[in-house]
Amino acid sequence: MAQFDSLVDLFEKSCEKYAGNQLFGVKKGDGWEWITYGEFKSLVDRFRGGLASLGVGAGDRVGIVANNRIEWAVAAYATYGRGAQFVPMYEAQKDSEWAFILEDCGAKVVIGATDDILAKLRKIVDDIDTLETAIGLEAPADDETSYQALLAKGEAAPVDAEHPGWDDLAGFIYTSGTTGAPKGVKLSHGNICSNVNAIHEVFTFTTDDRSLSFLPWAHSFGQTVELHGLLSMGSSLAINDEIPNLVGNLAEVKPTILFAVPRIFNRIYDGVNKQMAERGGMVESLFHQAVGIAARKGAGESVGFFEGMKLSLADSLIFSKVRARFGGRLKYAISGSAALNRDVAKFIDALGIEVYEGYGLTETSPIATANYPGNRKIGSVGKAINGVRIVIDKEVTGDPENGEILVYGPNVMQGYHNREDENAKVLMDDGGFRTGDMGRVDSEGYVYITGRIKEQYKLENGKYVVPSPLEEEVKLSRFVGNAMLYGMNKPYNVILIVPDPVAMGPWCKDNGVAEADIASSDKVIELLKSEIEANSKSFKRYELPKKILVSTEEFTTDNGMLTPTLKLKRRNVLKVHGDAIEALYK
Repeated sequence: MAQFDSLVDLFEKSCEKYAGNQLFGVKKGDGWEWITYGEFKSLVDRFRGGLASLGVGAGDRVGIVANNRIEWAVAAYATYGRGAQFVPMYEAQKDSEWAFILEDCGAKVVIGATDDILAKLRKIVDDIDTLETAIGLEAPADDETSYQALLAKGEAAPVDAEHPGWDDLAGFIYTSGTTGAPKGVKLSHGNICSNVNAIHEVFTFTTDDRSLSFLPWAHSFGQTVELHGLLSMGSSLAINDEIPNLVGNLAEVKPTILFAVPRIFNRIYDGVNKQMAERGGMVESLFHQAVGIAARKGAGESVGFFEGMKLSLADSLIFSKVRARFGGRLKYAISGSAALNRDVAKFIDALGIEVYEGYGLTETSPIATANYPGNRKIGSVGKAINGVRIVIDKEVTGDPENGEILVYGPNVMQGYHNREDENAKVLMDDGGFRTGDMGRVDSEGYVYITGRIKEQYKLENGKYVVPSPLEEEVKLSRFVGNAMLYGMNKPYNVILIVPDPVAMGPWCKDNGVAEADIASSDKVIELLKSEIEANSKSFKRYELPKKILVSTEEFTTDNGMLTPTLKLKRRNVLKVHGDAIEALYK
């Protein structure tokens, strides 16, 4: 069983063992171009020398603003090999956020994905004392600080890799800041490698396994579980170009593993349900029956002969065609970042794709618990991974079953950079980390997430509401693009809904509603009421929203209503829509 001491150790062992295997694929024209582990190692070795030519060494910080691409991974492993720390950022972030992060971490060098980003970063260089150089990934080779120029310098003057220790920092991952300025989470090589080592104990991915990578490596889930995890096993990663191309790319790449967040799985569920509803009759009935049968079979219940026949027929007529759209080889769907709806999980499982949900935070590197082969309960986020211990603090909630989830183990971060006050709130004297999440553990050790403590609010009648799981349920409707439940200190809940424009367009045409009138149409309100009724199975009576506010302004990262990892920034939504929400109570 593989045990890695650092990310440099992981990189070197994998590139030696799997030198001739395909590692990264990039779409070029109508096909995909691949580089091998050996070719990747050559790029990392050369870029490491290039960083050395800029004076980057132990303890320095290298920032990057880029989406997933081969050069991102090259820069990361080259940075680790200099004993320096890697600080990724998102292209979707604002210039001011890049500047804040670069100054907060004390970056020496920053890398920009495009010429436009590079131009903005070069302006920031002048304003930050520690920041010396901005490198352009797409800058011409005659620019001495271009990626190509630094590869050439490194080839001319190679340097051996440094080998950091278990406790040495690998980098900072800045939290997406739903409640304030981003915080730099300090993760050591040991933090991340403890997660990768644990993955090896429960999953057996092979050199035949492949993912289509679209989750950002700037986020801990995509970085640790997909990039470091698959590279450590000799698997391959095709890099998705644009989210709208995802389904088409799946058919071309034919992945065996899909790492995704619930939003992606929800959209797949939505699309298939819509198709079944349009076909209606026996096909729709067979589909729903087969999903139920597959769920019981997956839970270990016996399935009768005729039920088995129905499941086989549904697989032939429906499920196999859905799998074919994903390339026909998909075996595993691994979900993280937020809770996956139980019905969606059962549906993915019924397709013949084993769905595994885990739980963790950036501060836990990120995995704390996981479902894995032979140990899986749909609806749970699995058991604590090896070396990790979960404790439920019920004193925080006063609830006999649900409490705050505390995490103990080698995956717990080294702290927030320059935030001692924040460290004091979450890092306990006995080594535990306070997650801020509510949950429970069953008698077999499976963990269930029930919401965020900070998001929880109390209605006027004293009843508590945890909104995010309920919002996810409402968003299972194909007509709902996004939603925010509200009711703090109010007599009842209301809900703000942003309709899905793709689904609403044809509906508006069929129902005589001008698209300009969507936000004010009584017909739209009635449609959304019926959709909430159909997608509110887990709502308690007092949690159901009594009134609906419709907005056609989508929640995006650009308008500040979503974080780069697509989590809702509630306070920003309230800044824009607060008055209209309050008016619902008058």
